[in-house]
Amino acid sequence: MSAWTDFLLARGASFDGPAVADFGDPDGELVAARDAAVACDLGPLAALRVSGADAATFLQGQLTSDVDALEPGSLHLSAWCSPKGRVLANFMLRRIDADGFELLLPRLLLESVQRRLTMFVLRSKVAIHDASDATIRIGIGGPAAAQCIAAAIGIAPALHRSTAIEGGAMAGLPGSRFIAFLEPLHAASLWHRLGAVCAAGFPCWRWLTIRAGVPMILPSTQDRFIPQMINLDALGAVSFQKGCYTGQEIVARTQYLGRLKERLALAHGNTVAEPGERLYAPSFGDQPCGTVLNAGAAPGGGADLLLVAQIAAIAAGELRTGSQDGAALTLLPLPYAAPTPATPQGRIA
Repeated sequence: MSAWTDFLLARGASFDGPAVADFGDPDGELVAARDAAVACDLGPLAALRVSGADAATFLQGQLTSDVDALEPGSLHLSAWCSPKGRVLANFMLRRIDADGFELLLPRLLLESVQRRLTMFVLRSKVAIHDASDATIRIGIGGPAAAQCIAAAIGIAPALHRSTAIEGGAMAGLPGSRFIAFLEPLHAASLWHRLGAVCAAGFPCWRWLTIRAGVPMILPSTQDRFIPQMINLDALGAVSFQKGCYTGQEIVARTQYLGRLKERLALAHGNTVAEPGERLYAPSFGDQPCGTVLNAGAAPGGGADLLLVAQIAAIAAGELRTGSQDGAALTLLPLPYAAPTPATPQGRIA
């Protein structure tokens, strides 16, 4: 047990595996995430370090985003695809310095991504290793998060930018969310300085991420969706100007030939669905028309979820979970606009 775990336990944290489940008031914590600000330990997210003289070139040829355009101290959403253009993992990619990067991704995917990505290093001067223990990662989110951070450290970083703080850095993410990357000895100090922020479990961070419309691929949804299906193009995680990368041909064909039939949507239901659970709609009969990507308890009851479904089913607005007679979902507006579908110009092989 680490000193950081002891620190959280002493403040009332209860754990579910690597995740803080709550600090004694899960419903109140979700309300604080919706109405004020919360601070969450991000133990379920791992940090995969990619470093070396060839690190930028290596990642530029593997990931969907423009790695070369990422300046030291900045970060953006990115993804890694199979040769067939299906997303194996998506993550925040942080450039630490000229030759060092970190992928912030679900701990559940860490081992498989590290192992498979290492296979492509070959003779490149690149090292890939789990750097999760090098920092404590604290997420701060909610409508008052920027104000609370400014009060604690003097300034809230801009979107996709980071600010140096004592013992680490603070970075801005979409959806009024921020992440502090801290040396373990400095984590407790920042937690104390965020005294006006409600301590909350990881479910609050999950909910904030869902409401930001940012998907997270998990083991049950790996290798199933091209980036546009989960709105990674709308979120700036795909560059259509850079050179080749793994899966690029399929991603580009989908973009320019206009054959996209599925998109990401935000919804609310009365019960919590599981990632990978299938979705149904009356117009599709007994054939599933979509899949749950992420889901979590919502303030006030029920659950919010991100899903991928046929565009026609989303337009009809009659989605159900699990079966034709499953729980009905209420579609909610995303906090950003999805790109206008391109006019079909040909056939995708």
